[in-house]
Amino acid sequence: MTSQITFYLSQILGKSYISDDGINLGRIKDLLIDQTPLPGNEAEPIRPRVVAVKAKNGDMTRIIDFSSFEIKKFKRKLRITCQEILDISPESFLNCFWLAENIQDKQIVDINGRKLVRVNDIRLVMIPSGTYAIAVDVGIEGLLRRIGIDIPIQTILDIFNIDIPGKFILWDDIEAVDFTNASIKLSKASSKLNTLHPSDLADIIEDLDKQSRTVVFASLDEEKAADVLEELEPHAQIHIVESLPVEKVADVLEKMPADEVADLLDSLTEDKAEKLLEEMEKESSEEVRELLEYQNKYVGSLMTTDYYTFNENLSVADTFQELRKQQPEPSHIYSIIVIDKNEHFLSVISLGELVIADPAKRLKDIMTKNPVSVFDDDKVDSLAELVSKYNLLAVPVINKERQMEGVVVVEDIVDDLLSRRKTR
Repeated sequence: MTSQITFYLSQILGKSYISDDGINLGRIKDLLIDQTPLPGNEAEPIRPRVVAVKAKNGDMTRIIDFSSFEIKKFKRKLRITCQEILDISPESFLNCFWLAENIQDKQIVDINGRKLVRVNDIRLVMIPSGTYAIAVDVGIEGLLRRIGIDIPIQTILDIFNIDIPGKFILWDDIEAVDFTNASIKLSKASSKLNTLHPSDLADIIEDLDKQSRTVVFASLDEEKAADVLEELEPHAQIHIVESLPVEKVADVLEKMPADEVADLLDSLTEDKAEKLLEEMEKESSEEVRELLEYQNKYVGSLMTTDYYTFNENLSVADTFQELRKQQPEPSHIYSIIVIDKNEHFLSVISLGELVIADPAKRLKDIMTKNPVSVFDDDKVDSLAELVSKYNLLAVPVINKERQMEGVVVVEDIVDDLLSRRKTR
């Protein structure tokens, strides 16, 4: 066998394979690859190995062990021989799928490019240790090769010193998401998709068909799923929530800020929203229910209940120690809220102010004496001017007893303004 033969899936699909003495044994319909890491090499990049061939001879289709196949290249043509026909069961492999059926012509995620692309062809290599899928072709060259006109067109372009543009993505940098075969599991998807920013992943999921959208979202861990669900457009959010089991959705919602959950549930039917609230943990559910009581025109409808309060007599050093202990999400600590012993709102201190303050000073010594705040029943329209005037990132929301109810962050104000503008 030649030490290395590179070929494309399109070059062998539909092609005949023969015995050593030249007898036609059938035609190749698909290749089965196994993505299970080799023992002891779990940390190495996965090299999906071709393990079986779907072949057709007359009306009979059979699955044959690929180890008995050999591919040789003569100029630009391939000669495919089979030394021994050994039937094999695909179920004997834990993590396998058919290339033509599940990858060719399907959408995949380009992990580095953070976008969806369509596969025109698949590049494989045969070496002494086996045959492996190494890249997908998403360029024009792959498309022309598929329909069999790449060589004549390139011959014409050679006159003008022009090459057909090719575009390959290494197998390690892709994730298949367009599986139509329900038996295919995205067991490896989360490890790659979880490396993407939630906003990028949300854009990708929105571009998928409804079935693939649900499957990909369901493959994410709960933390990632919560971040992605926040970033999805309302129509995609609703589809995801309606498509997945109530228990699964409730687990994800518990990882989201209460205000985001309230906005989402407000878009659902009352019956669906109630089922989700009943399935959620009591504490999370009660927070969301309180927010749902506010009408959209009031500040309370935009606020988040994710904020952190500290007593006025606490030192700056002790405040930092407490923050490290609580380990809040970075997006939840634009600033900290200062309260008195009766938990009345006193002021707000930005993280920047806290960082440069004397560690020994108490919070009441460095806080703003005349802080900006709003009541939960103030009109939403008042927020934009307030944020602009005082250059705020977040606004404390209090009740008539000056106790904290929540915080409105500037991005929620902007989102509200944009959404209202779209509906005009």
